[in-house]
Amino acid sequence: MNTKKMNTKNHTPPPFEWNEARSRFLFFTGKGGIGKTTTASALALRMAEDGKKVLVVSTDPASNLDDVFEMEAGDEPTPVPDVPKLSIMNIDPEAAAAAYRETVVGPYRGVLPESAVASMEEQLSGACTVEIAAFNEFTGILADSEISSDFDHIVFDTAPTGHTLRLLSLPSAWDDFIATSENGANCLGPLSGLDAQQEEYAETVRILSDASLTTVILVSRPEESALKEAARAGRELAELGIANQRLVVNGVFSEESEGDSVAEALLSRQRDALATIPDAFADTPTHSVPLVASDLTGLDALRVLSGAGDAEAGDTFAEIPADELPGDLDSLIRGIEADGSGVVMTMGKGGVGKTTLAAAIAVSLAGRGHKVHLSTTDPAAHVADALGGSVAENLEVGRIDPEAETARYAEEVIAAAGELDEEGRKLLEEDLRSPCTEEIAVFRAFARTVDDAEDAFVVLDTAPTGHTLLLLDAAQSYHKEVERTTGEVPESVKSLLPRLRDPRFAKVVIATLAESTPVHEAERLQSDLRRAGIEPYGWVVNSCFSASGTAHPLLSRRANLELPHLRRVSGELSGRTWWVPWRAEAPTGESGLLALSNVS
Repeated sequence: MNTKKMNTKNHTPPPFEWNEARSRFLFFTGKGGIGKTTTASALALRMAEDGKKVLVVSTDPASNLDDVFEMEAGDEPTPVPDVPKLSIMNIDPEAAAAAYRETVVGPYRGVLPESAVASMEEQLSGACTVEIAAFNEFTGILADSEISSDFDHIVFDTAPTGHTLRLLSLPSAWDDFIATSENGANCLGPLSGLDAQQEEYAETVRILSDASLTTVILVSRPEESALKEAARAGRELAELGIANQRLVVNGVFSEESEGDSVAEALLSRQRDALATIPDAFADTPTHSVPLVASDLTGLDALRVLSGAGDAEAGDTFAEIPADELPGDLDSLIRGIEADGSGVVMTMGKGGVGKTTLAAAIAVSLAGRGHKVHLSTTDPAAHVADALGGSVAENLEVGRIDPEAETARYAEEVIAAAGELDEEGRKLLEEDLRSPCTEEIAVFRAFARTVDDAEDAFVVLDTAPTGHTLLLLDAAQSYHKEVERTTGEVPESVKSLLPRLRDPRFAKVVIATLAESTPVHEAERLQSDLRRAGIEPYGWVVNSCFSASGTAHPLLSRRANLELPHLRRVSGELSGRTWWVPWRAEAPTGESGLLALSNVS
């Protein structure tokens, strides 16, 4: 494979070479909404039309593989019409996880009290279970000779994380420790039904580590946070011997600005982000995929993306009717301040602007004379960047250190587990590196600060998911019904859970972008919260080109693509919706943040 790289961080990476030789297995990985599915699909189509027999497999809960190919794919290879050598396959990891839960929990129904069974189900309802179930599914594909031998290339949309692979590589994951563990960790339960697949898993890890067979393609966007996340994932996989990696920076705006201020600002921000490509990618082949004005659905759109087709001229921007416009951020803040105090939690996937939104809400409330405590759980402390070093009057800024809180919580869980052999301890320590563990630890720290909301506003950047709330809630019931040690639930957490269900006290604001994957993921987050008895206060659709005033041809066509998503959010998904325009000037510092809410 070609290993051409950038000569300098200050230049756009060379274009992705769609027609070069590829390894047999290709795993695409990256945060939601950055273009994994479309990039993987465009590459698969190009290889198929170059004469290779190709299968695309999606194990992403937010996958839009059916939309991309404009057809319905099942859990078996489904031929793509008019492309004889291409098939697609959709694995629903949530359905797999549900079936998985039942194999573990089913034997206890009618044996344990209902509350204990409900607690077990919640222990198996998190992201770890979904990921392990997905890994189990694509392991089955690799091990199925009838499927794998029938294709020259298999392209997987979403690769396993380093955490899952490390967990599965530990010998204790396959002994009775799983079935008898009483430490209350979050990933051990999902493993309890996998012992029969131990040999298949070992073979899968071997294939992933074989550079002659497998390439991992880390997909990012030309944004500093996304590039850092890609570097973190790459390092984790490399530590496990999965070193055959490529970085693809998707959505690179490479057109002339044509004097449009929004286009000029976008180019400037992009150049700054590309200049920060982490040193971890110094020896990694890096390529770019252009920003296009298309929903990237259908074969013709995929051909355009891969350079095998010609783009058609798009329509000019059609403004959304005034009666369909979402509210602005000022109306959100006026609604929040009506109750005089309380907790405001911004939630959403990485890269949608939660931190800026939380900072803007906090600064605006403080500017209106309210006492405000802004707290962040961001390890990179991006809240400080958003505030630009200045702190408004009435505003107190704090930070919860996830690493320190997780270490503290892990010590408690390990102590509660009692005597363990060396392998058992390694397994428990790896389990405690899971995202669920960090979320619970951070939530416990957050609970200690919420009492301030009795006579002030507490604004939290990054809030706990519904699964975490239910997990903590279930732990309390479990203690009452079953004599098991899962670690103590602090009184601050016990009292906080009911308060978070009180809409007068707690307001959850879901942040998203006007794109299909971020909206889909936000919809899943909302369902998760509703399971926990929490109704979100409303949604903010962030960084809208359709509200930016751009006249650039490509960006205007991009704005058109946002309108169906805006209508769906405001018309179907949320009773309250607000939008924030993409701004030429980055919203940092007190004045920039106040500008988001139209406060002078």
